[in-house]
Amino acid sequence: DVQLVESGGDSVEAGGSLRLSCAASGYSVSTGCMAWFRQKSGKEREGVATFVGFGTAFSADSVKGRFTISKDNDKNILLLQMNNLNPEDSAMYYCAVRGSRGACTLTLSTFDIWGQGTQVTVS
Repeated sequence: DVQLVESGGDSVEAGGSLRLSCAASGYSVSTGCMAWFRQKSGKEREGVATFVGFGTAFSADSVKGRFTISKDNDKNILLLQMNNLNPEDSAMYYCAVRGSRGACTLTLSTFDIWGQGTQVTVS
């Protein structure tokens, strides 16, 4: 079974930074389709960042230039470096994988396995 465990969420002041981690078991971070999503209170879950074709990082417009997705293949971990955080970034952040073959796009329907989430609060 695939298991995803997120960590790194915290409460920070505006302008601060955090690094989120997603440890995967039963799934290869180096070759799989993985992404970060977030869900703000009372809102729908939205895509933050993923790797599209040929391993190119893709991120949502709202986080471009501030958030960076990366992988640690040796540790089988997906990472999200978040800089210059603002209160609009406050949300539960989720790691997700696509368990089947197909294109890797930053849409909710692409992903079918989810972690439990890690809370980020920016004040």
